Amino acid sequence: MPTVNPHISIVSPEYKGEKMVHELVSRIVASVEKITKNYEIILVNDASPDNTWTEIEKECKANPLVKGLDLSRNFGQHYAITAGLAYAKGDWVVVLDCDLQDIPEEIPKLYKKAQEGYDIVYAKRKIKHVSWSKRMSSVCFHTVLDWSSGTKTDPAIGNFGIYKNTVVSSINSIPQQARGLQTLLDVVGFKSSFIEVEQAPSARGGSSFTLQKLFKQAFNVILARTNKPLRFAVKLGFIMSALSFLLAVYNLIARLTGIIQLSGYTTTVFSIWFVGGLMLFVMGILGLYIGKIFDQVKGQPLYIVRESMNF
Repeated sequence: MPTVNPHISIVSPEYKGEKMVHELVSRIVASVEKITKNYEIILVNDASPDNTWTEIEKECKANPLVKGLDLSRNFGQHYAITAGLAYAKGDWVVVLDCDLQDIPEEIPKLYKKAQEGYDIVYAKRKIKHVSWSKRMSSVCFHTVLDWSSGTKTDPAIGNFGIYKNTVVSSINSIPQQARGLQTLLDVVGFKSSFIEVEQAPSARGGSSFTLQKLFKQAFNVILARTNKPLRFAVKLGFIMSALSFLLAVYNLIARLTGIIQLSGYTTTVFSIWFVGGLMLFVMGILGLYIGKIFDQVKGQPLYIVRESMNF
């Protein structure tokens, strides 16, 4: 008898979710069963340092529709999502975080909106339970991203949403090393919409993203999305060259007309420092792009699954 693919797949990356796994699964099941009994829940343990995988194993043993992936090391949230999407077989795929800020009870609303003919339906969060500092850092990140990429992004839209299997297949076909779900969705296109959803406080008590991880993700997204920083470096170099030429002309005229009686070293020293810093800045931008090319040509796997259950 041929295997029937699930109608809906739920993908959730897990990190430090030991205390949330059971509630997460229970609430997902209660919500998805309002739509269909033919579903699967894929929990991807991103090498969490606590007992998250043990809890996932318990849920997999209790319910064969719950499936687990245990990654060999901590690859990062978007790589864990990539792993889940690669294993998802549903006609529709929902992605949500494990800390219960993405409310599972909103899934039927996303699905209902998708049935109006959309391939992608984003969950636009009503931002309530976010600190002022995190909200401002998000605004700053999206401002820089919008400037660098020439697009308009929404800080209220994250990974939470529902995606048609054709969208997921298109994302899975992209071998890009720098992963970011929103970036990949922008690449593949498709007809999209959004609905406003509630956002709950994090059951974890805080974000698992450190400042270092946030910066790393920001660089990955910007470098994967656009080459505008390179064009900016070229323009900056041209402007500085023009200013240097004008300054040289001024100094020559000033010396010939007697405006400058005694030449000093201050202007020379600061000019050298400034130009040296500018060169290092431009070389740094080039180095980041070359580093991404290096990562890509190495052909390393996006993720490695150490163990799986119920697949």
